[in-house]
Amino acid sequence: MEKDIKKYIKEALTTLYSVDVHDFNVQVEKTKDGIEGNYTIVVFPFVKFSKKKPLETAKDLGVYIKSRCEDIASYNVVGGFLNLSMSQEYWINRLNELSSGKKSNTSENKKSSIMIEFSSPNTNKPLHLGHVRNNLLGDSISRILEKNGNNIIKVNLINDRGIHICKSMLAWMKWGNGATPESTGIKGDKFVGDYYVLFEKKYREEIKELMDKGINEDEAKNKAPVILEAREILRKWEAGDLEIRKVWETMNSWVYAGFDITYKSLNISFDKLYYESQTYLLGRDIVNKGLEKGIFVKDADGSVWIDLTDEGLDRKILLRSDGTTVYITQDIGTAYQRFEEFYPDKLIYVVGNEQDYHFKVLKNILQKLNKDYSERIEHLSYGMVELPEGKMKSREGIVVDADDLIDEMTITARNIAKENGRVNELPEEEKEAAIKKIALGALKYYILKVDPKKQMIFNPKESIDFNGNTGPFIQYTYARICSVLRNAEKMKIKFNGKVSAETDLVDLEIDLVSILSDFENIIADAANKLNPGIIANYIYDLVKLYNQYYHEHTILKEQDIKTLQFRLLLSLQVSETIKQGMYLLGIEVPEVM
Repeated sequence: MEKDIKKYIKEALTTLYSVDVHDFNVQVEKTKDGIEGNYTIVVFPFVKFSKKKPLETAKDLGVYIKSRCEDIASYNVVGGFLNLSMSQEYWINRLNELSSGKKSNTSENKKSSIMIEFSSPNTNKPLHLGHVRNNLLGDSISRILEKNGNNIIKVNLINDRGIHICKSMLAWMKWGNGATPESTGIKGDKFVGDYYVLFEKKYREEIKELMDKGINEDEAKNKAPVILEAREILRKWEAGDLEIRKVWETMNSWVYAGFDITYKSLNISFDKLYYESQTYLLGRDIVNKGLEKGIFVKDADGSVWIDLTDEGLDRKILLRSDGTTVYITQDIGTAYQRFEEFYPDKLIYVVGNEQDYHFKVLKNILQKLNKDYSERIEHLSYGMVELPEGKMKSREGIVVDADDLIDEMTITARNIAKENGRVNELPEEEKEAAIKKIALGALKYYILKVDPKKQMIFNPKESIDFNGNTGPFIQYTYARICSVLRNAEKMKIKFNGKVSAETDLVDLEIDLVSILSDFENIIADAANKLNPGIIANYIYDLVKLYNQYYHEHTILKEQDIKTLQFRLLLSLQVSETIKQGMYLLGIEVPEVM
């Protein structure tokens, strides 16, 4: 309707004031609460055409547009704002259109092929709460962009090599005594992560011993025996040492098995996996070619750098003096490989904001290498997630593992359902499935409702509350509507998906149809801003409004058959919108709670 109103306003300006406003921007907004009307037009920009006061200009436009558009029941003018009230028949027709699947607006965005990289774990530790936010954002953004008409390629770059991996390897080789995940009963990624923590413990002890002998901290960090051993393992790995490679493959296989379990629990999947171990050599080759062309420079110690000080950045190392690569080297290779393989219109990296500088440097290097895809790279930078008690520290083992978090959420959901839910009436298998949906819904919604750019604190107890802006509250409303519809079926109340235009509507029904009509625009907005929170908070607003309506107006006890059928269709459409919106957040909605 906003497009139609803009068209009528431009037509009115041309007819009434003889001006060409083809390219003129007409602002149409939702009318603010407390003011009569559904749509509001800002009139002040038009007075230069009318040569009249805003009040008179608004009245001119109101009379004209009402005479041309039968969907407009009335208009009023407040200051320099023209407020339009749509007819009840218009809102009934909108509900009928929505229920039939007809869209009021078609996205004007160009449909694109978009690659989204997310997760990108290191194979030296299990996925933790920080990874959970990354995975949920990547998955939801993928769903939203796909719903908006784009072709999506979900990829995961496994960071399976480097000094951090060598630390876990060294610790296991020195102190593991041949233990395995099978022999200890510990999940593979957790098993390897324990050795990463053990390495850091031994490393700190050695640093302290050296400092106690009078060596300064920086020198102690570089001369601690375990870090020297870890660097030697990295050198041997890059040289293809068979024994080191065998240990590396074995330990990584343990981690991958653990990752697969966690991804399955979160319902996360990828179209392609990339491995740093398979891309870093390509990156090194590209850097060496850039060195030959004078794009990069080699220092006296043999290390390769790029000087970006003229760009407001620093000097960045690309190859160490021993020839080993750094993170950005493999990112250069991976970017090249992806654009050669898929040639996407856009490559979105879902990575925390601590890597903002890294991606500025990456884009700059690719520009200097004359890679035409440098401008098609986008960094979805998100804020860190913390616990109420503060930051997590992987090296010290002070983290919340994703698996432990999911288990904790599931236990809490089970206890709450046991106390006050209808889930207990379900067969055991269905009950457990519903409880898992509630637990994951709480986790995912609590994280995704926050603007990705913002740092957030995750509070498990708050997330699973059945009241307020939470996943379970929304899921409960969906289940409530399902119950209403099931009871209508039991009562043999028939409605065919289309209601009579003669139905009398209450204000809340108009408000609900109005917010339902916004759904496609909300999806487009969330896609443009890469922000699932826009959808999450839209669904919450819809649910709040429906619950108010549910408490103030009868549905199944309504005596007027036309009103009853309208209310059932309205409830059905609300439930479908909840289900679709929650799907875009990666959340399932149980039909019984």
